[in-house]
Amino acid sequence: MAEADSGRCLSALLSGICQSSFYRQREVTDTRLREQLYPDMAHEEFTALCGRMRGVLKSMASADMDQAQLEAFLTAQTRKQGGGGLSADQAATLSRFWKSQRSRVRESLLAGSRSEPGLRGVSWRVDVQTAARGGDAPHGGPVALMELELGGAGQDSEFLCLELDEATVGQVLTKMADIQESIDRIVHRT
Repeated sequence: MAEADSGRCLSALLSGICQSSFYRQREVTDTRLREQLYPDMAHEEFTALCGRMRGVLKSMASADMDQAQLEAFLTAQTRKQGGGGLSADQAATLSRFWKSQRSRVRESLLAGSRSEPGLRGVSWRVDVQTAARGGDAPHGGPVALMELELGGAGQDSEFLCLELDEATVGQVLTKMADIQESIDRIVHRT
């Protein structure tokens, strides 16, 4: 295979790996990539190449490598002895590919890490109930009414309404304080 063809095929393989691994396009499979890009390559050889490139891309993506980090990483990969390293041509192709795809991969990873649906807004007020729900007996205690607005990207909002008595509000505040303490411990540990 000519050097230019080899670079184009590797770039297409990297694109396919990104589509299946990062962009969640399940129709892009290793079998399909082999059939379209490397039909003459032995199955075991393709599996090894695909696995190596997938591992390199995942390392680059998880570290969100900038250009300096990328060059150091690729240099180390080309110096590896044995079958686990990269050729200089592969490293150059990876470098060009990462320059063009880094921001897209990062956005895809960030979008995949967000919880859906997300909290869009909270409104609340405190009322005093004048009658119990089931009957006419006066309650007289304060009640917190909370409305949570939930929704995913491109979706209409859904609303969740909560009615909390004084004891439940105290429990919620205690739990929130525990969560804050846990977050503070983790943040200050690093």
